[in-house]
This record gives sequence, C-alpha cells and structure tokens, in this order.
Amino acid sequence: MTLARRLFGTLPDGRAVHEYTLADDAGLELRAITLGGIVNRLALPDRDGRPANVVGGFEGLDDYVQRNPHFGVIVGRYANRIAGGRLEIDGERFQLDRNDGDNCLHGGRRGFGTRLWEVVAATSHDAACGGPSLTLRYVSSDGEEGFPGRLEARVTYALRGGRTWQVDYEARTDRPTVVNLSHHDYFNLAGGGSALDHELTLPASRFHPVGPGLVPVGTESVDGTPFDFRVPTAIGARIAGPHPQLAAAGGYDHHWLLDPVADEAREDAPAPGPLRLAARLRDPASGRWLELHTTEPGLQFYSGNFLDGTLEGPGGVVYTHRSAVCLEPQHGPDSPHHPDWPSVLLRPGEVYRSRSVYRFGAG
Repeated sequence: MTLARRLFGTLPDGRAVHEYTLADDAGLELRAITLGGIVNRLALPDRDGRPANVVGGFEGLDDYVQRNPHFGVIVGRYANRIAGGRLEIDGERFQLDRNDGDNCLHGGRRGFGTRLWEVVAATSHDAACGGPSLTLRYVSSDGEEGFPGRLEARVTYALRGGRTWQVDYEARTDRPTVVNLSHHDYFNLAGGGSALDHELTLPASRFHPVGPGLVPVGTESVDGTPFDFRVPTAIGARIAGPHPQLAAAGGYDHHWLLDPVADEAREDAPAPGPLRLAARLRDPASGRWLELHTTEPGLQFYSGNFLDGTLEGPGGVVYTHRSAVCLEPQHGPDSPHHPDWPSVLLRPGEVYRSRSVYRFGAG
C-alpha cells in the first residue's frame, strides 16, 4: 500500500494542482488531481497480469481546464440535469446556471468538477480501510451557479485492498439547498478500443424515460425493452435498435432505479446507508470486471454517445464514439421537480452522506 504526491500543473491564475497516487498490493493504482477531484488514471491487470488504464483522461492540465467532458470528475452541487435550471425551496425560487440547453447540468458551467479542491488528509494507511486514502474539501459559496446556501463538501478516496476503491461523500449547508454528488468516470476495461463489447448488468426493473433535453418524464418498466440489463448483456447488442428512447438520447443516457437488496455482509466499515449492487461491467477480451455497490437509489448509465474522436488521452489514445461508458450512482435527474421521488433536500444541521464501492478483478 503506497501514497505519493507530485505537482501536476499550474492553473492560469497561478494556483498549483497536485496529483496523488494511491496503490494497493493487488495491482490497483489510482491517480487523482486536486482540480475537480479528477481521477485521471485507474490501472489494473488483466487475466494475464498485464496492467492498463481503464478510465478516460488527459496527459496534461490544460486539456482538463479547456475541454474536459467531465472525465473523472466529482460532479456537483447537483449531478445530472435540473429542468429549466429552476429550483424552488420553501416557496423561494432560484435560477440556476443553464449550461445544457435550457437545463442545469452537473452543477452548471463551473460545477464541482472544475473547482480546485483542498487536501485535508492524505495517508498511506487509513485506519478504517487499511489502505491509502485521500480526503478533499471544497466550500461552495451561497449563490454559486445559482444554488442557495454555503455548502461544505468532503470526498474521500480510499483503497481497501483486494482491488477495491471506496468513495465517501459528505456535505453540510447553512441554508436549505439540494445536493446530489457523484463521480463521472469514463470506463473502458479493455484499456482502449470500443466499449460496445463490454457486458453490463444492472439490477434494476425500472428506468426513467426522457423527453426534450434528456430530462425524465416518468418511470417505466424495463420489461421487453433494450433497457433490461438484469442479465449480462453486451452494451452494443441493442443500442442501434428502433426503440424511441434510444433515438431520443442517441444511445443510452438514462437513469435506472435500483432494485432493493439486503445489506452487504462483506462491508466491514460503517456505511451511511445500506449498500446495494448498482452495476457489473465485464470486458470478455481482457477478463477485467467491475462491480459497483452504492448507497444511492439509482444509477445513470451513459454509453459515450457524444465522444467523437476529437479528444486524445495519454499515449495517443483517441476517444472515439462509444469508446467508454459512465456508471454514475446518484439520485434521480430533476428530482427537485418530483416530490414523490427520494429527496435531495439538505437543511442546516443535517449531514449529506453517500458511499460508492468499486471492486475490480480479472478472470
């Protein structure tokens, strides 16, 4: 188990951005930078022991500043979309930044993924997890991107051994606000090429169909649709089908409601709520797999529809159409406009907590 730090670059205003490397004794290496809490490298071996980076990212800081499509960022203050950028809390109305057509997406143009986070703790041996950990802090001012309340957020990355990466989120506010934090990694478990051969499992019987602007318009069963991933299915198997929801999003860019399951018996650290299986992803060629558990009620699956080959990563990797996919544990998009959905409201004196656990392997 190791922890290392280096200078990654300097922002236009002169502030330094550092990169931290966390590694376990099973071959998992995670690198994260203090800009946006971005995970810019996540390397693990395949079935033959050959390591490869399995997340999208850039070589240098300038690309992250100028053209990052949310590669590896902490997304907030509100992950996903809020319709019209309109928010109402206790009868008071707020206009949020509209950076996605008429909607607010991932907290606005200057969401949490674009902000410089403060390192409040970094250790090679976390007492709770047993491995290296990194805790980042960001204070979002009252009115930032239109959101009410001064929000203090903390996010901890920890390696628990056995190729397990745990992410813990915590937030407090001094004024009623909404919070929906997540992580926006682009996964390709092959380390390159198309992700359409990856096999995906989503233990979810329902999903949110979308309307204009990819905003949910209700809840539907996955039965008999290309949105049924309750058994392992290649991502590309049905993505070109005639279903109107695939046409609406240009592929998959939808939110699934996770089926409830019993608490995870394997979890040895206190969680902010019951963990449930959110997704399994497997690359048949390399044998690499990912199993994601979360305390969140849903998962956004995005099939990389807007990647178009204009972005290039380390080693000359080109991010072509659907060359990586996102699995984002979160509350539902546009939840503030759906009072019957799980609440995203945070009030003074309350603590927002969320946990996601990523287990990796090969075979």
